Amino acid sequence: MSSSRFSPALQASDLNDFIAPSQDCIVSLNKNSAASRLPIKKKQVVVSTKPPEESVKISLKDCLACSGCITSAETVMLEKQSLDDFVTRINSGKTVIVSVSPQSRASLAAFFGLSQSQVFRKLTALFKSMGVKAVYDTSSSRDLALIEACNEFISRYKLSQLSSDKEVGTSLPVLSSACPGWICYAEKTLGSYILPYISSVKSPQQVIGAAIKHHMVEKLGLKPYDVYHVTVMPCYDKKLEAVRGDFVFSVEEKEVTEVDSVLTTGEVLDLIQSKSVDFKTMEESPLDRLLTNVDDGGHLYGVSGGSGGYAETIFRYAARALFNREIEGPLDFKILRNSDFREVTLEVEGRPVLKFALCYGFRNLQNIVRKVKMGKCEYQFIEVMACPSGCLNGGGQIKPAKGQSPKDLIQQLEGVYGLASVCDFNFISLLTHSSFMSNFSAILLQLSCSLLTSYILLNLAVIATRTFLLVASHYMLPLTLNLVNQVSVSNPFDNPIAKRLYDDWLVQPGSDNAKRYLHTQYHPVVKSVTSQLQNW
Repeated sequence: MSSSRFSPALQASDLNDFIAPSQDCIVSLNKNSAASRLPIKKKQVVVSTKPPEESVKISLKDCLACSGCITSAETVMLEKQSLDDFVTRINSGKTVIVSVSPQSRASLAAFFGLSQSQVFRKLTALFKSMGVKAVYDTSSSRDLALIEACNEFISRYKLSQLSSDKEVGTSLPVLSSACPGWICYAEKTLGSYILPYISSVKSPQQVIGAAIKHHMVEKLGLKPYDVYHVTVMPCYDKKLEAVRGDFVFSVEEKEVTEVDSVLTTGEVLDLIQSKSVDFKTMEESPLDRLLTNVDDGGHLYGVSGGSGGYAETIFRYAARALFNREIEGPLDFKILRNSDFREVTLEVEGRPVLKFALCYGFRNLQNIVRKVKMGKCEYQFIEVMACPSGCLNGGGQIKPAKGQSPKDLIQQLEGVYGLASVCDFNFISLLTHSSFMSNFSAILLQLSCSLLTSYILLNLAVIATRTFLLVASHYMLPLTLNLVNQVSVSNPFDNPIAKRLYDDWLVQPGSDNAKRYLHTQYHPVVKSVTSQLQNW
């Protein structure tokens, strides 16, 4: 596994496949070292007497304890976040629960030419045939995270209006917290000046982990340590997030992690292909409704936005809660310096009162951080993602097919994900209908003959028709098939799962229970120069 699979922000944070002196691990791995280091000024040789060395295993938690690197020992560090370990755990006697992200579903749907709903039902059947107890949907936990994020933004916005004091002023802008690559980069490289601006709300991965390990286990009649919880994510950085010390708790003197393992979309594809089954023709299984966004008709639902819809959801909520403005229709995000940096503004009586931004990719991220540091950021909320194009383009997603550009793949994923409108669907259905195609061909030929009987123009018409048919069948038809079972766009506050969890467990948004289980904190990581220079 190369470090290139991690997000650009993490790669920029000293992630290399070698250990240079400036990157050497600061964790003491061998406490029995008998090395005697004499003063350098005497220029004497260091004499070392060591017992035979054993293979060292560095955990991901150890790696996150410093601002060093993910080294060439990645395969060792990630051994408990692997497909092999997942298969082993299924047979260990623990109750295995899998939570699947919508971005991963979309990637698999695009690869197999299926809808998200079909993919989810087939994945459920596959996992359960292997012994998995339940398969859930992180769209449900994303709705919980969005509700908490809306409540947090309103509180911080109101706080910012109370005083111009610098300390109070750090309440805005709010920087989203769902991207672990961005969080790791902020903690290791940017430090304490940026961390107060980051939302304290956990990512959907960790929210569903908290819901399962702290609450749902009781409904299942289990102990938290009896459950092995696996998530399927579009991003390798999620493996790092899962092992953060903040997401570990103790039960009966046993350490329990909210998420025990993370598989990327690509790893799940490897699992499917290793089973030597035709995934497209596999039988489908009913979905587990306990933590899955599926309505009574069997249709999936969730927010729009390939990276979680944080900016859009909070913008709409803030417009209504703060300015009594109900926004109908899609938001008008304006592209600024590139397609990965967009902004949307709410004006009241000709005056801008809310200004939000989407900031994807490391280059845009650096520009925003610079403005925040200088106190010149004009936005109240910024949806930050380390990967260009956001989560749909995560490093753990299935790679483009041969001859397919990354840009084409992203466009395909956006269509499969459900970002196309119903009007788009009707138009595409019309274009790809066989009777329309044959009539369209005939019309072109008749026009060319009636206007000019030129042999050249006639042939051009035939070529144009064939080209149109080819393009339509290759690009539009798969999209049409996927849009038939498009995920319905919904309001997180209307989610019955979220309402039930608040009633039974969390009480209300922003409550003590909500803050305890759905919020976290961040820690600046200080480089240890002394430890890094020891081996010079």
